[in-house]
Amino acid sequence: MNVAVIGSGGREHAIAWKLSSEPGIEKVFVLPGNDGISGSVKIDMLDFTAIGDFCRNYGVESLIVGPEIPLEAGITDYFSGSAIKIFGPDRSSARLESSKTYAKEFMKKYGVDTAKFSVAGNMNEAEKIIDGFGGNCVVKFDGLAAGKGVFVCGTAEEAISAAGGIFERFGADSKIIIEQRFSGVEVSIIGVTDSKTIKIFPPVQDHKQAFDRDRGPNTGGMGAFCPADFCGESMLARIKKNIIDPTMRGIASEKMNYRGFIYFGVMLTKKGPMLLEYNVRLGDPEAEVVLPALKSNLNEMIAACHRGTLEEYEMKFNEDYFVDVVLASGGYPGSYEKGFEISGLENAGRAALVFHSATKKAGGRFYTSGGRVLNVVGSGTTLEKAIGAAYEASGKIKFENMRLRKDIGRRENRI
Repeated sequence: MNVAVIGSGGREHAIAWKLSSEPGIEKVFVLPGNDGISGSVKIDMLDFTAIGDFCRNYGVESLIVGPEIPLEAGITDYFSGSAIKIFGPDRSSARLESSKTYAKEFMKKYGVDTAKFSVAGNMNEAEKIIDGFGGNCVVKFDGLAAGKGVFVCGTAEEAISAAGGIFERFGADSKIIIEQRFSGVEVSIIGVTDSKTIKIFPPVQDHKQAFDRDRGPNTGGMGAFCPADFCGESMLARIKKNIIDPTMRGIASEKMNYRGFIYFGVMLTKKGPMLLEYNVRLGDPEAEVVLPALKSNLNEMIAACHRGTLEEYEMKFNEDYFVDVVLASGGYPGSYEKGFEISGLENAGRAALVFHSATKKAGGRFYTSGGRVLNVVGSGTTLEKAIGAAYEASGKIKFENMRLRKDIGRRENRI
């Protein structure tokens, strides 16, 4: 069968890479993809008519949605009932990510352990809420912000500045969430569901801040590793009981059309695990480590979700550790220059997996075309070996103003 992946980054490259190695898959297309992903076709991922025409013309039977934007726009609703099976929640279900207000109200309604929160629609409301938290709070934009709409604040001045910045950037009619700030260790729990059953990947830790030792602004993610052994069986059991199970009860109660990935951003605190956020798709860069870790067949898992028989599907994982180092443009997540030639890709690819997030090809050479440019994934029988493999391969790649964190996988994960 032929399949198509919707999206253009490293996550979509990893999905396509995994599917292309599986029996029964003849061709994997990526729409629109990028120049570093085989099978890329330059079709706007929000042009659902063009996507449908392409799928019918090229015999594509299955669509897998990578990013959140087409899910929020209703791509699943558009293809529902057609001959093309689409993997991703419908627009209503996607509100778990596209509206933090909706998500927090959902958590509260179904008893998911999470932070206390309030919603503000203007600066006067925001300042009153911030004052109530004593300035020690987290300020979030209600909608989608590509991982850059969350501000962790320690003082009222910081929180008020963050709130003002959100209203200035997204408009005076925006909504923001202001919630209790927790301290602890973050972990990404990624699952797949057919609306009834959920199956979970090994725990992952993402590194969101731009610089080493978790300094600087939040980014879309500067690297990740799995499995995150500090999140052991007893902690996973608590996460299941207090976060995952009530979420699944909510999905069933709300009669959600949810066949797809679901991401739980969890903070491990002294009081126990607390849910920070949902994503309604694979995380990025988490996808670049959990998919190499998946030993069993991804296409079969997706088919089981479509049939509603995920409960019968057995997830098997490789025993190795996987570490992803993101190679970014200098200045990211702020302003940065593009168009720099990339060297060393072939040498790095002999030692590790290299997933392209933002590259262009001209004259047989690759050039940078975005903020997060490449994902270099090393593996090994221990975490240290996987870290070494990822950084050894990363060292073979060069481009002007290249920046990377040097401490992926090396946090002190103490609650």
